[in-house]
Amino acid sequence: MPKRTVPGPLQKLLKFDEKITEKFCLFANKFLPFRELRIHHKTLEITCHGLAWLAGWLAFIYLLSSSKLYEMQVNFLIGLVIDIILVAVIKAYTRRRRPAGNVPDMFMTVGVDNYSFPSGHASRVTFIALFFITLYPLPIFCVPPLLAWVTSLCVSRILLKRHHILDVFGGIILGVFETFILSLLWLSPETCADILSFLSDTDIVDTGM
Repeated sequence: MPKRTVPGPLQKLLKFDEKITEKFCLFANKFLPFRELRIHHKTLEITCHGLAWLAGWLAFIYLLSSSKLYEMQVNFLIGLVIDIILVAVIKAYTRRRRPAGNVPDMFMTVGVDNYSFPSGHASRVTFIALFFITLYPLPIFCVPPLLAWVTSLCVSRILLKRHHILDVFGGIILGVFETFILSLLWLSPETCADILSFLSDTDIVDTGM
C-alpha cells in the first residue's frame, strides 16, 4: 500500500498519545511487577481473542440447542461478526503501528492484527459486557465481574504495549457503537430459530434447557 500523508494536527495528537502511553507504562511499572504480571496480561489477551470467541460461540450454539437460547446465541454471533469485520476494516485503513517495545508473540494473528488502531480486544470486551448488561441482561451479580474484566483487559493492552491509550479508547467507543447497531438489528426468537435451522440444513432439536 502507498504511504499516506498524515495531517499535521493528527500527527501531533498521535505523538502526544505515544508520549502519554509511554509515561503511563513507566509509572505503572514502578508499582507493578511487570515480568510477573505479563503471564496474567497474556491470559487476559486470550480471554478476548476474536477467533477464539468465534470458534467457541459456534461450538456453544452447536452443543447447547435450546429455544430459550436461540435469541441470545444468534444475536450475539451477529454482534461478534460485526466487531471482527469493523476492527479489520478500520485497522486496514488506519494502519497505525503498534507501540515500540511490543513483543510480537500474540496468539493467532492475521494480517491486519499487526496494526494498532483500534484495539480489537477493547472493542470486543466492551461489546460483550454491554451485550450481557443491556441487550440480554444477566443477573446483577454478574455485572461487577464483567466490568472488572473490561477494565483489567483494557489496561493490560497498554501495559503489554500492544496498544497506545488512544487505541484502547477507540476500541471502547467502537464497542459501544457495535452494541447500539446490534440493538437496532436485534432479531426475534422466531427469526433466530429459522436462521439456525437454515444454517444446520435440518430442523432444530430443542434439548429442553
